[in-house]
Amino acid sequence: MMKGQESERMSVNSWIDLLSGETWNVMKIGFQLKQVRERLAKGLVDKGVLRTEKRNFLLFDMATHPVADVRTKEGVINRVVSLLTSTTAAVPASALDKEGTQCRVMRAVCLVCAAYAASVLDNAFGRLTYEEREGAFQRCDEILAEFSTWPFGSGSSGSGRSGTSRRREVARIGMGSAGVSSREVVLGLVQEVKKEMQGEEDLCFELIAGVLEVLSKLDSLL
Repeated sequence: MMKGQESERMSVNSWIDLLSGETWNVMKIGFQLKQVRERLAKGLVDKGVLRTEKRNFLLFDMATHPVADVRTKEGVINRVVSLLTSTTAAVPASALDKEGTQCRVMRAVCLVCAAYAASVLDNAFGRLTYEEREGAFQRCDEILAEFSTWPFGSGSSGSGRSGTSRRREVARIGMGSAGVSSREVVLGLVQEVKKEMQGEEDLCFELIAGVLEVLSKLDSLL
């Protein structure tokens, strides 16, 4: 079916509509993902992260999925905050999934980038000071810039940092704060991810770069 439609070029946002399951197109039924939200929610319910409840909305009973395991949610938040507030070039163990998990650093990067693109980090940063929040958001932006290009690490250079970022770093140095710059932390992430790759032409990681590129441009696509 895909060969029969090769001549038709579709925009990225058209593919997002199809693959998100939020729209329906009979002519593209072979590409359509069905019940995406329900399937994702069911997977999390099966793992005990969420639970299913029935709530009445006007005349209809609808299924909702509140958090069942608060510890899992807190664990995810702690991993994100740990990665985005780290002051060393080495990736902190607290920012990674459990030992034995495949591609732990890449998973941490994807988690942070997806949360940033979805604009759900405000609540996670509630425990941080204003300066720490600003620094964490800036770190997110830098991570997404580096990992949304292929090969990894060929994104924006340190010279392209904003004036706010430079002023924050000057203030950090002036206060005698220990640790390396945010740029060095991001480059450390890049090096650790490259160690997880099966060579420079790893197609799985190239695919991740393509997905992150879409996330980096999501506001303009939708």
